[in-house]
Amino acid sequence: MKSSKSKTIFAYLGLTYAAAIWGATFFIVKNSLTYVDPVTLVAYRFLIAAAILAVYLLISKRSLFKDFKPGLILGLILALLYIPQTIGLAYTSAANSAFITGIFVAFIPLLNYLVFKKKPRGIQFIVILIAIIGLYLLTGGIREINPGDTITIFAAIMYAVHLIFVAKYIGDDIDIARLNFQQFLIVGGFSLLISIFFGRSLEVQSTTTIWTIIFLAILPTLSAFSIQLWSQKLVSPLRTSLIFSLEPLFGAVFAWTLGQEPFSLMQGLGGLMIVAAIIVYNLTSQHT
Repeated sequence: MKSSKSKTIFAYLGLTYAAAIWGATFFIVKNSLTYVDPVTLVAYRFLIAAAILAVYLLISKRSLFKDFKPGLILGLILALLYIPQTIGLAYTSAANSAFITGIFVAFIPLLNYLVFKKKPRGIQFIVILIAIIGLYLLTGGIREINPGDTITIFAAIMYAVHLIFVAKYIGDDIDIARLNFQQFLIVGGFSLLISIFFGRSLEVQSTTTIWTIIFLAILPTLSAFSIQLWSQKLVSPLRTSLIFSLEPLFGAVFAWTLGQEPFSLMQGLGGLMIVAAIIVYNLTSQHT
């Protein structure tokens, strides 16, 4: 019993770590885009992570492509999350990107209905309204919204889709390392093909950026996603989503402090409303 409780505690800590490290990457990625194309950055980041896992799987004599369907689907969803999110960062602030990504919660009721046939409750529509008002304050409304904000909204939708499908595919018999290898390979390969097809630059123009990409591959990608998949075996999707509601808060705080981005009261209020919407949604959904 103690062992099970300890594992659950470590799962909560692991999910918090994932939320924090993902939050920290917004300003790091944005600062790197001066020296590398955003789609190319996604390609290198995920291909490096996939290569590391491939070596590990081969050493441990495990098949790379067994049960490939979940990895393929999750990889395509993840690619449609990270490519627009990273492109969006070239046009908007790291703080905006973090908070807008956080409104993925607004799309979960609809996706829950489509995938699991769970009908949304009235409180969820109130939460969605709060999140939309927060987004309006954060972006300055229709007149001030920039292309980066619009692109990032699509990334937020795919964030919700990925979370729902992870809940669908994860199970006790799943090989986390293999699943991560497969989805990372799909993201990296798909991004590289897009870069080549559209003639985007494959060059990384700074040694510091090369090390940044390696950092992104190992910590926010390899370690955080592995911890997420392991933790979701012990923690329900709704509780996982509650912990992940900290990601936009971490992202904005890192952007306003280490990233030295300007802070405005309206942006802060809008961001807090989005975080509040995410938390309220999860607290009112614990028994559904």
